[in-house]
Amino acid sequence: MPKISRQLIDTLSRRGVFLTALAAILIVFLIGLFVIQQGLPAFRAIGVFKFLFGTVWRPGIDEFGILPMIVGSIYVTIGALLLSAPLGIACAIFLAEVAPNRARGVVRNAVELLVGIPSVVYGLVGMVVIVPLIREIGGNGYSVLAGVIVLTIMILPTIVSISEDSLRAVPVSYREGALALGASHWQTIWHVMLPAARSGIMAAVILAMGRAIGETMAMIMVIGNSILIPTSPLDPARTLTGNIAVEIMYASGLHESALFATGIVLFVLIMGLNSLAFVARRHA
Repeated sequence: MPKISRQLIDTLSRRGVFLTALAAILIVFLIGLFVIQQGLPAFRAIGVFKFLFGTVWRPGIDEFGILPMIVGSIYVTIGALLLSAPLGIACAIFLAEVAPNRARGVVRNAVELLVGIPSVVYGLVGMVVIVPLIREIGGNGYSVLAGVIVLTIMILPTIVSISEDSLRAVPVSYREGALALGASHWQTIWHVMLPAARSGIMAAVILAMGRAIGETMAMIMVIGNSILIPTSPLDPARTLTGNIAVEIMYASGLHESALFATGIVLFVLIMGLNSLAFVARRHA
């Protein structure tokens, strides 16, 4: 049997990876094209301005305004990032720079275990544990705050894992040079390691943001699903993804098209947030 040359293997591997990446891009493009095709009739019938800034969503009387869902999605996403980013980066620093080997293995395994838990389980835990606790503070418990807490736990593994990898990727000479100049361990972490790993940490936050704004099942279970603009963390709300998931099974006609139009808005919103995050990452 003739021996396959290493050059041939490298060439086939490069082409295989290229074709796989091209297929992924094509799939995303086709999905986007389908959603746009289905959602454009709603924009024509309702009007873009009325659809985006309307506060009433009543399919029975052909009233379709998604501003409450946009606000709800932004609130829970920003709230979850504000909580999870400091916690995730602190945990990554602990794993990469501070923890002894035995503790590092236990914590890393626990973080990896969180990734494999289904969204519905997070939602169930939120309903049984978090919602009753919030109910003691005020309101009925199903609220933006409940959604933020559940979402924080869900996106923590993404921030922890990528941030830890970024810190470990910093050349050892950076740490050794700082210590040789007389910096303490914490000064080295704060002034040398974190700035050097800044790009990877920003990437972790960006990925977590995409996960947060796209989460559906857990949000449906804990956020209350009320079509209102929340004025307090204790108020119920509804997200864009939750709006689609709750109503798509029985929607038809203009109502169905409006849900696809909601998907278009969600797609544009995610692209916009990611673009802003990448710009911030570049100028960080």
